[in-house]
Amino acid sequence: MSRPKNPVQMAVIGAPHGIRGELRVKTYTGDPLALGDYGPLFAEDGRQFDITDIRPAKNVVVVRFRQVGDRNAAEALNGTALFVDRAQLPDDLEEDEFYHADLIGLAVRDDANALIGRITAFHDFGGGDIMEIERSEGGTVLIPFTRDAVPEIDLNGGAVTVDPAAAGLLDSEDEDDIPGDAPDYDPRRRPRGPKDAGGNR
Repeated sequence: MSRPKNPVQMAVIGAPHGIRGELRVKTYTGDPLALGDYGPLFAEDGRQFDITDIRPAKNVVVVRFRQVGDRNAAEALNGTALFVDRAQLPDDLEEDEFYHADLIGLAVRDDANALIGRITAFHDFGGGDIMEIERSEGGTVLIPFTRDAVPEIDLNGGAVTVDPAAAGLLDSEDEDDIPGDAPDYDPRRRPRGPKDAGGNR
């Protein structure tokens, strides 16, 4: 199988586990053990990894890859992101579930339908999903990927709608014109994918 043409990150390799080449792996699948259900995994440089054994271990899974035979080889992989092609993932998502890979590149508009820019990436720094936007006027901006900040996603129309106030896009003068207190941010994160297949990060 060739490297993914439309890669979706499924996991990242962590530290070795033991001396026989096993590795701790953080997965982005709803069921961590489902990582083994999607066939070969690929690193960004095209290296292929085939899972021969996977078992749970606290907040991660311990994985044995066919291509990794000892601790030295395992140590060299720490921090390696693992991907599958988008075509490997199911499309029967529940309502309000999305893969990040399907959202990157969509136009971003405000509630008056004015173009803000385009989605270029998603990040998670520990406080929830963050959407990176390349602004049409230049530069980039990060906004929370919450239902308040991003109330509408139209995949068929190729655009998402952003609430500038909830997204923190208003400057201080604009904010002073808004009656009442500052909006409360909804800490609930939009789901990244179905329960058995995590979204892109």
